[in-house]
Amino acid sequence: MILRVALTVVLALGVLAAPLTTSGQPAARVPRVGSLLTVVNPGTRSALSADLWALGYVEGRTIILEERYAEGRVDRLPALAAELVQLNVDVIVAWGPEPLEAVRKATSRIPIVMVAGGDPVATGLAASLAKPGGNITGVTVGVPEIAGKRLQLLREALPGLSRVAVLWDPTSEPATLQETERAARALNLRLLVFTVRAPADFDGAFQAAIRARAEAVQINETSMLTAHRAKLAELAVRSRLPAVGLWRSAVQAGFLMSYGPEPSDLFRRVATYVDKILKGAKPADLPIERPTKFELVINLKTAKTLRLTIPQSVLSRADQVIE
Repeated sequence: MILRVALTVVLALGVLAAPLTTSGQPAARVPRVGSLLTVVNPGTRSALSADLWALGYVEGRTIILEERYAEGRVDRLPALAAELVQLNVDVIVAWGPEPLEAVRKATSRIPIVMVAGGDPVATGLAASLAKPGGNITGVTVGVPEIAGKRLQLLREALPGLSRVAVLWDPTSEPATLQETERAARALNLRLLVFTVRAPADFDGAFQAAIRARAEAVQINETSMLTAHRAKLAELAVRSRLPAVGLWRSAVQAGFLMSYGPEPSDLFRRVATYVDKILKGAKPADLPIERPTKFELVINLKTAKTLRLTIPQSVLSRADQVIE
């Protein structure tokens, strides 16, 4: 009898403790979305939140964003990925190849939306782009052919260009370097490749580029290079080497120009994937997409510092000009 009374009290307290809606029913669980990045990027959260809002989600009320940053330290990513898994989030967005690898190792259960380079099929992350087959889907920003387009735009911006240095992180997709080399041959440019595995290699690479009489530098931005783009921009200007990169944020940091996927388009796609998964779609059935919108960004402040005049034919095609 005492046991029965005690059990009744416990059940009653449990019901009273559960949050109720106006109809008296327990409130629905608010979905949680994890987000893992190598470096702090406040714009990522605000853009993703805005795109989710456009799909009907209100942060803090109908959706909760759990962001984790590794502060530029790739070695911290596995612990942060494990933390998101322990929180039992409903989906994890992995921004970049290193966060993706950390999350992939941390869970095969929680859906993952990636925004990363590389070929997901060749690396075994997906059975095919059309039908990934596992718990990973999203956008692959590895578009090797635009590496050649960047080199072409750099040549148009600097008509007398003949020797271009490439800062090459070996974690990059090999096809990117191959496409850059192909484009250099077509443009009659001499390509000088300098391998950088860590920030400690930056100074030596730029010094070697100067000794080799490079006239510009192309930086294929991996997570490591992106985390230190401000330092790279500083070294490029100090070395009098116009730098071209992949992302708009590189130009905002001081690169001369960039050509790559339009960030706002990527954020919209990520939000759409998250929405579909929260509504019951399986990542295994959601096709992995490639970017379709690209932008050219030019920094005229950097051009002025380097005493360069960008041809009007190039400026007129820019999606954004920083003055």
